[in-house]
Amino acid sequence: MSDIKKGGIHVDWTTVSYRSVVLAVLAVIVAGTVACYFVFPDQFRPLFDKVEAAVKNWGPKDGGAETPVGPSTQAHFTNIDGTVRVKKAVNGQWVKADYGLPLEQGDVVQTMSEGIAKIAFADGSTYVIQQDSLVTIEESTTNSVQQNKVSMRVVNGDITLNTGVLPSTQEVKIDETSTTPAQDSALQAHNRGSVPEVMVTKGSANFKVGETTEKVEPFEKVAFNAENQTFIKKKEMKPPVLLAPADRMPIFVSAGSRSADLTWTPVEDISTYHVRVSRNPYFSSLEKEAHINGTTWKISGLDEGKYYWVVQSEDDDGHQSIESDKNEFTIVNKGAEGVSLALEIKTLIQHSHVIEIKGNTQPGARVMVNGEQVPGMALDGSFTYFTPPLPTGENLITITAQNEKGGVNTTTKKVVIQ
Repeated sequence: MSDIKKGGIHVDWTTVSYRSVVLAVLAVIVAGTVACYFVFPDQFRPLFDKVEAAVKNWGPKDGGAETPVGPSTQAHFTNIDGTVRVKKAVNGQWVKADYGLPLEQGDVVQTMSEGIAKIAFADGSTYVIQQDSLVTIEESTTNSVQQNKVSMRVVNGDITLNTGVLPSTQEVKIDETSTTPAQDSALQAHNRGSVPEVMVTKGSANFKVGETTEKVEPFEKVAFNAENQTFIKKKEMKPPVLLAPADRMPIFVSAGSRSADLTWTPVEDISTYHVRVSRNPYFSSLEKEAHINGTTWKISGLDEGKYYWVVQSEDDDGHQSIESDKNEFTIVNKGAEGVSLALEIKTLIQHSHVIEIKGNTQPGARVMVNGEQVPGMALDGSFTYFTPPLPTGENLITITAQNEKGGVNTTTKKVVIQ
């Protein structure tokens, strides 16, 4: 068939893309700008200098001595007991604390008179915020080699910090002072009244006020006056370490024999220990209390349920140490043999060295992961748990569900961290 068009009006189409139009416009702009530069060099020199600087900043920065700081990192609650709230930096609104709420740089955490919270960061460090406390997460960042830096300001109240074993930088601020613990260290900070205090309970820390830096060793306490930048350091009495029952472990008992054997480590030159048992972690009321000559105490007449216990060393003059860790145990009636209990692990999600576990069990049951109780169990028995950072290589995760009838179900999962 012939391609010759016959009669009528003939129209030729030329396709013009948006890209062609944009390039043509840019070419005109560039040509005009260059022409103006040569005609009016003094007026256009500052503009060209700015463009040149911007182009240089597009590329990678030259390597220097400092390690660049990355974006803000998130933390999360691993324990919430009582009334705790958070003021979010992003909008300035107060919200109720819950386990799914991410904590970020600039957030403020407040515990009420019956409220305790535990916060975990990605490097494994944890902060326990005691009741009637107000703290601010002033910094929470990660550098280019995935090392965390956390700075926590104690506006009012008491905190306990455990740094963990991964390389990171932790800093506790009170007024114009700062305390930086070493790796695998622990400390307590108190900001109540006119004389704030910091005490190291494990490892070491550097305490700084003004231009003065002081190294603080285990069970040394620094009391300071930030206004005149003076401080006093003194040695404190050690508390014992609680041994059994292990923290958050159940004690299965037969009917009529509801008792528990409490044991703790001895402290050098100490023979008397002040032991308290309560049904709440604030110890606002006591179930049992005694001054024991020795390191064991058998307590009986306990009802079913959860208990907390704490021990202090006591010298011959009646002076007492700080409290030991507050451990928890649960009295559970031993059920009949073969009591069944459902436990399903739905997903394991890896976040770097942290494993997120999602599963479900019987409503009302408790779940333990590698000996740590899962907080925030849903009413339908579903749960989500984030492990502490796991070491590189093969790791076993043991998940156990228990109910009040004595039913137990345990499963083990193997994960490999590369």
